[in-house]
Amino acid sequence: MGRSRGGLTTKLHLAASDEETTLAVVLTPGQQHDSTVVDDVLAAVPASCPVEAAVMDKAYDSDDIRTGLHEQKIQAVIPSKTNRVKPIPHDQKLYRGRNCVERLIGKLKQFRAVATRYDKLASTFLSMVHLVAAFVMAR
Repeated sequence: MGRSRGGLTTKLHLAASDEETTLAVVLTPGQQHDSTVVDDVLAAVPASCPVEAAVMDKAYDSDDIRTGLHEQKIQAVIPSKTNRVKPIPHDQKLYRGRNCVERLIGKLKQFRAVATRYDKLASTFLSMVHLVAAFVMAR
């Protein structure tokens, strides 16, 4: 992709209720770790859609994230990393719902403007992602 003003690459962090409904989108530089934006994503979710469970992949497996979710009374559905000394169990049935978010990302990437990110400014790219997410919801 080359260099952009956001860094070498960018990452989209999503909160979704199903494979068509995007609740929140946060854009970060590619070199920033995923676990640093959990609070930003949760804060971006509208108050009218309370979060009951946070289904995340192994990149978000940290004690700080689990403690923060517990304080907010949100169930953490995060599989343990392989290097964790004592694995923490998670709800397998709820974790299958993460597939919905992956399918939503696939639907967003069907649009060339999102898949290739030609926009130089993060604000214009994020506005395109919001526009495409609204289109996917309206379909």
